[in-house]
Amino acid sequence: MRPRDTSVVGAARARLRLTQRRMRENNARFGAWFNRVMPKGLFARSLIIIVTPVVILQSVLAFVFMERHYNTVTRRLSAAVSQDITAVTQLAVAFPTEEDQDKIKRIAQLTLGLTVDFLPGERLPPPGPKPFFSTLDSAFTSELAKRLHRPFWTDTVGNSNLIEVRVQLDDMVLRVFARRSQAYLSNSHIFLLWMVGTALVLMAVAILFLRNQIKPIEALADAAIAFGKGRDVPGFRPRGAREVRGAALAFLEMKRRIERQIEQRTTMLAGVSHDMRTILTRFKLELALLGDSADTEALRKDVDDLQSMLEAYLAFAREDVAETPALADMARLIEDARFNAEREGARVSASYSGDPLVMVRVDAFRRCLANLVGNAGRHAARIEITGTRDERWLTITVDDDGPGIAPDLREDVFRPFFRLDEARNQDAGGSGLGLTIARDAARAHGGDVILGESPLGGLRATIRIPV
Repeated sequence: MRPRDTSVVGAARARLRLTQRRMRENNARFGAWFNRVMPKGLFARSLIIIVTPVVILQSVLAFVFMERHYNTVTRRLSAAVSQDITAVTQLAVAFPTEEDQDKIKRIAQLTLGLTVDFLPGERLPPPGPKPFFSTLDSAFTSELAKRLHRPFWTDTVGNSNLIEVRVQLDDMVLRVFARRSQAYLSNSHIFLLWMVGTALVLMAVAILFLRNQIKPIEALADAAIAFGKGRDVPGFRPRGAREVRGAALAFLEMKRRIERQIEQRTTMLAGVSHDMRTILTRFKLELALLGDSADTEALRKDVDDLQSMLEAYLAFAREDVAETPALADMARLIEDARFNAEREGARVSASYSGDPLVMVRVDAFRRCLANLVGNAGRHAARIEITGTRDERWLTITVDDDGPGIAPDLREDVFRPFFRLDEARNQDAGGSGLGLTIARDAARAHGGDVILGESPLGGLRATIRIPV
């Protein structure tokens, strides 16, 4: 292949690649626009899937009827009337006497259904305004012009029931009145009304049935959301189509398994807690019998630490799943957290805005907030607690002026028993489960705990749960 041929082929390939890239970009833009304008709900999308074919079918039928049947019948009727008018005109020219004109009027009235008048000495009026869109006017005028080789004037927009035609003869004007129904398919609106009526009935039936099919899906979604927030769903039962019932039954079975597992674990933890508390109580009694000394004081401190760690472990494992959600005053909970933190020596400010009543597991949420505030109080001197509630979310932020946590470690600190070596002081105590318990409590309500930078220079912990 010659170099010139190679360059031509390369240029053609480049243009083809450019065209393909532009087509892909246009398709992507169209897809993005289509996704924006299309409804997001299942009910609306299903309704569009059903209604769109009905509308297209009705439109095609209307077009075919109007373009084929309607226009064809109208032209044939117009041709028949124009032939009658042409015949009357030829009779008037062939028999111009008054006696013959009376016979022509009578024949036209009785046989053709036309009203004929002879206007001696008159001329055709000037052309009147033509309608912008009229099948009757265009069809009738064209058919009359094919057959009547004389000057004529028509009026199809005057009296709605009649068509007026005037034909210029030698010394007079022949005026003919014909019924509009003779030249025009006047009952076409009945067909259109039937089409629109049936379309409305079909859409009403589709909306009714779709609504009944979508309700079980919405109920299943609401039940799953409520269960995810730790709330009971007593009124939920499988309904709807077979597939929806299957999904609902699978959800109920999953819910029963989770509740059974939680109940077994809670029972086991209650037994473990009772046994270990019994041993710790024995330790305390034996230490009390030993009397006061430096060694027994250290042992008492170790026993107290062991008991507090045991309570933290049990709280982490239990997650307060058996607690029933109830309306809680968030402003009061935040104020209690502020008061407790000030008792530990921190400078704390608190504020809340929005409706204070929120459905939560009160003890679990109080522990979540207390752990975050206590974590800030161990490592900072100043704390700010801010709560807001809107239509969808409850958001509580805990800001401190402490050393903070590096961004790459903010997810690690939520792992159980994880400790920071540099950013936090390990001698400050704690079981390493405070943040873990806080996040688990928030997630049990369908929300989360997120760590970030604080305007005070330290760490910001944000509790965000749906309401």
